[in-house]
Amino acid sequence: MLPLRRSSRREAVPELRFAWLEITGKCQLACGHCYADSGPGGDHGSMRVDDWRRVIGELAAFGVTMVQFIGGEPMLHPDLLVLIEYALGKGLRVEVFSNLVHVPAAAWPVLERVGVSLATSYYSDDPAEHAGITGRPVHARTRSNVAEAVSRGIAVRAGVIDVLPDQRVGAAQRELALLGVPLTGTDRVRKVGRGVRGCRSDTSQLCGHCTSGVVAISPHGAVWPCVFSRWLPVGNVLEASLADILGGPETERILTGLEEDFAARKPAVAGEGTELCDPQCGPACGPACHPSCWPTGAGPCTPNGGCQPNYD
Repeated sequence: MLPLRRSSRREAVPELRFAWLEITGKCQLACGHCYADSGPGGDHGSMRVDDWRRVIGELAAFGVTMVQFIGGEPMLHPDLLVLIEYALGKGLRVEVFSNLVHVPAAAWPVLERVGVSLATSYYSDDPAEHAGITGRPVHARTRSNVAEAVSRGIAVRAGVIDVLPDQRVGAAQRELALLGVPLTGTDRVRKVGRGVRGCRSDTSQLCGHCTSGVVAISPHGAVWPCVFSRWLPVGNVLEASLADILGGPETERILTGLEEDFAARKPAVAGEGTELCDPQCGPACGPACHPSCWPTGAGPCTPNGGCQPNYD
């Protein structure tokens, strides 16, 4: 990966393709590994619906083709459906990353719109094991809503996060396949948020692609290279335009440092050293993490081009 030019990153802004919009820190669950440190005590942050509209408009102007509404649990945000409609009106595709514990009745028709898809994390086919990870007995509700989404023709992707020793990961994948969810990937726990577990967050938890066409925005307006690099804010959209932030010196400093770190971590010989990518992805691709770094199939992995799952 070549070092960035030190003059300005403004010319890189139109190369953005994908944005995580973390619209809330509130969630019904209390997963011990949550990278966002969200839960029942969380809130919707400082960003209001007009702030999110402005950001979505800027992202569309930069050439972003897809946004992902995430949290926390985005279904708990009172303006989620309004924001989905607004993003669609700007020509963007939308993915809602939800735990699917509760889907409001009014949400289903919006989720059925062309250009909208769902994503979820799954843990086990065993309700007790699932509850032990999420902190709530919600397996049946999540499973039911996955089935409902599939029956309505809504595109659903799911990932099984490997949290516990001897967790029923394979059985969970098979259950999802029986429900009609294809290409279920897996991911490890990221040492970010509550997933730190006695360590500290650092770039070893990143895939190496958060300098390539992606950006994340928090409920309080913080701008991060990606949702996992939340200890590296480059600015705040409540204080400056996204264009000024992404074209500014702090973004250039952070991204240059990340690129240098990623380059130093690449193994000299294939198969040796610390890999930047998850096992099911190729050497130049982002991980099949959840949320995925390549939700539109833009990476060079798999026969159709792009990490699991492929939308194109």
